[in-house]
Amino acid sequence: MQFTHSAARLKSLLGLISNPVAIAFSDTPPAGLRRIESPAVSGCTYWKLAAEGRSFYTKAEDHFGCPVGAHTHNVPMPAEKQQELQGMVGTMVQLEYIRMEEIPQIPQRRRPMAIASYAPLDTATFPPDAVLVRGKPRAIMLLAEAAAAAGAPVHGGVMGRPTCAFIPVTADDGRAAASAGCIGNRVYTGLGDDEMYFSIPGRQLEAVVSKLETIANANKELETFHRNRSAAAF
Repeated sequence: MQFTHSAARLKSLLGLISNPVAIAFSDTPPAGLRRIESPAVSGCTYWKLAAEGRSFYTKAEDHFGCPVGAHTHNVPMPAEKQQELQGMVGTMVQLEYIRMEEIPQIPQRRRPMAIASYAPLDTATFPPDAVLVRGKPRAIMLLAEAAAAAGAPVHGGVMGRPTCAFIPVTADDGRAAASAGCIGNRVYTGLGDDEMYFSIPGRQLEAVVSKLETIANANKELETFHRNRSAAAF
């Protein structure tokens, strides 16, 4: 497969347990890919299914289960779903989880969503717009350093809620991004308390992976240096 080597290097160099996931947006389904059998309760649930080995595409209506995710993906929503989104946002504001003035600043895909495709990176048959990596903070540190070394544009700072907001940052804007996740994502995907995400623009994937080995080796040498230095100080 086209991305088998990149997926294997990511898993090996970063010590990943979860498979990297390929995500792509298109007007029509990729050839040979089947539609998801039933809609998930959240858009990020599709990440979990792909990481577990499933390949599929979704239509806009398959994202109605999560009004917030539908918003970040620019899913055209019927009136009742718009009301549900407004109700959910109202609850978040009431809980002081988010301020109303923050809402317009949440990243959103520029084009209305038609088709979103998901697959484990190692078996993906379509070119990804974003590659999602789930791992420990150390792994995300290495990826961020590799992306910078590869010259990939990197979003400043670690993104937070909603987790799905970093998809348009990568898929539309072409920027790599780190996300600490959000409580909804952690519930729906089982993301551990010691895990976070990094998204790689599909067109930068090979460049980032090629730099990752150098960065990983450099960090091993620097870790030895710093440990020896720390031990000598005491």
